[in-house]
Amino acid sequence: MSKITVVGSSNMDITVRTPHIPAKGETVFGGDVMMSFGGKGANQAVAVARLGGDVRFISKVGQDANGRLMLDHFVEEGICTAGVIQDAGFLSGSAWICVDDKGDNSIIVMPGANGALTVADLKPFEDEIKSSDYLLMQLEVPMEVIEYVADLAASVGVKVILNPAPACPLSDTLLSKVFALTPNETECRLLCGPEAVDDVEANAAVLYRKGVKNVIVTLGEKGSMLYNADGVVTVPARKVTAVDTVAAGDTYNGAFTVALSKGKNFVEAMEFATAASAIAVTRVGAQASIPFASELE
Repeated sequence: MSKITVVGSSNMDITVRTPHIPAKGETVFGGDVMMSFGGKGANQAVAVARLGGDVRFISKVGQDANGRLMLDHFVEEGICTAGVIQDAGFLSGSAWICVDDKGDNSIIVMPGANGALTVADLKPFEDEIKSSDYLLMQLEVPMEVIEYVADLAASVGVKVILNPAPACPLSDTLLSKVFALTPNETECRLLCGPEAVDDVEANAAVLYRKGVKNVIVTLGEKGSMLYNADGVVTVPARKVTAVDTVAAGDTYNGAFTVALSKGKNFVEAMEFATAASAIAVTRVGAQASIPFASELE
């Protein structure tokens, strides 16, 4: 089985359900508060583990109660935690999530220890990264870490899969190291900068010209689209009733990477990821919503 290394964030999520997402200056009543494990990096690592991948996770948490809970949780999920650093100088990351009756969400992230992850922290794990087959990352840790790890991995032929969320501008140098980029429509447009237009295929083409080998744009209820040297392919979404879209994208990315690691082609991997994320949106919570491989058989 191919080896997958995930580098990214880990958070404790505090979720409250409301009738609708509050507008500016608006106060609404919420329901019960739920605490759960989250963070895009951790979500994707858990998705890889649950869906049958061989995964290592590199992250930073605090030496607080939440950090200890996260480490215990990763072990229970079967994730190698040798790369999870505990830093007494920071609280563990957290996220405050509002989910409305339609399943849509609004999120405030407090990076905490995630924002303190440094290139120096990664030095002891260089061999682990270079011996991987796939490297999966997001953008909830400092950009210098993302750029360093992508350069290290690409230099030895490790396939870099980058989920550019939360969205922010990326350098052409970084994009040229990316084997597969997985933005949603909004992120895809933002990454194109002044070249962006109101056409997702045209925007994907811009990113491809910047050096990304394969651009996979997730389109919500419209499915997902692949743009690469072979052309354009769209994989339709599964029809389900969404109750919570938190971690749907993370589930997609983890499932997509697992499928590639098991020898599936891009379209097969997208179909597997679509099935996994369709299950995730029918459940409440981040990691709690991520399905197991047995549920997709």
